Amino acid sequence: MDTQTNPMPETAAMKTLVALTPLAVQKLHALLTEKNLSGYGLRVFVSGGGCSGLQYGLAFENKTEEGDFVFESQGLPVYLDATSALYLDGATVDYVDGPSGSGFKIENPNAVGSCSCSSAEECGSASDGCCGN
Repeated sequence: MDTQTNPMPETAAMKTLVALTPLAVQKLHALLTEKNLSGYGLRVFVSGGGCSGLQYGLAFENKTEEGDFVFESQGLPVYLDATSALYLDGATVDYVDGPSGSGFKIENPNAVGSCSCSSAEECGSASDGCCGN
């Protein structure tokens, strides 16, 4: 498997854009085995925006789309589209298990803050300058 399919300078070609923690990899392998998805990896992406900022998504993937970055993190293939790579470079996918639930969590050092609007109607009307004001 190539380290990366999107053409980049040789020094950047070996870079892991998104890291997976050992626990995340363990949980992902368990899910892939449970769902009988041999040969699949993890697609990490961003979507949306607006009041609550970028939304992160995870999906199982076994195909490379045009412009994708494909690399391995802890032996698991990771797929990123070019736009998501701009926002997620340096992010980490972890698995958390706590009193309020369990699931995958994306720690993104590029996130610049978030808004606390509770509904779309509040966007742009917060008095603290959040949500676009």
